[in-house]
This record gives sequence, C-alpha cells and structure tokens, in this order.
Amino acid sequence: MVLKYLSALLLPGFMVVFFTRVAYNHILALVLTVALIAASVYKGYTDSFLLIVVDAFSLTVGFYFANQMMKKNRNKQ
Repeated sequence: MVLKYLSALLLPGFMVVFFTRVAYNHILALVLTVALIAASVYKGYTDSFLLIVVDAFSLTVGFYFANQMMKKNRNKQ
C-alpha cells in the first residue's frame, strides 16, 4: 500500500517532465500523463480517492517544473 502512494507521489510528476523533454511541449506532456493515469484508473489499479488526489498533486508539481524548464529553454534561445 505504501509503495502505491509513493509511486503516485513521484511517477506522474516525473512522467510530465520526461514527456516534456521528449515532445518539447508541456501541455502535450500533461495530456499524455493524464491519459495514462485515466487508463490505470479504468483498469482498476487506483482504489481510493486519496490516491487520485496524490496523483493530481504530483501532476501539478511536475507541470510546474516542466513549465519552468520550458521557460528556461526559451530564454536561452
């Protein structure tokens, strides 16, 4: 159970930043990550509302860091 919450806390934020690096678009990265989380909820891997809240928090933090990364890259160019 603890592993589920730890994964929910770290992985969605990491995936947003990773997809931003791959796709060069932080909005697309957020949409891809939300789609993956929605698929896991549909398959039944998310069994509590608190787990969804932790996922959403991690998505928000990951999106913030991806946004900052995109701003830094724009300023360099």
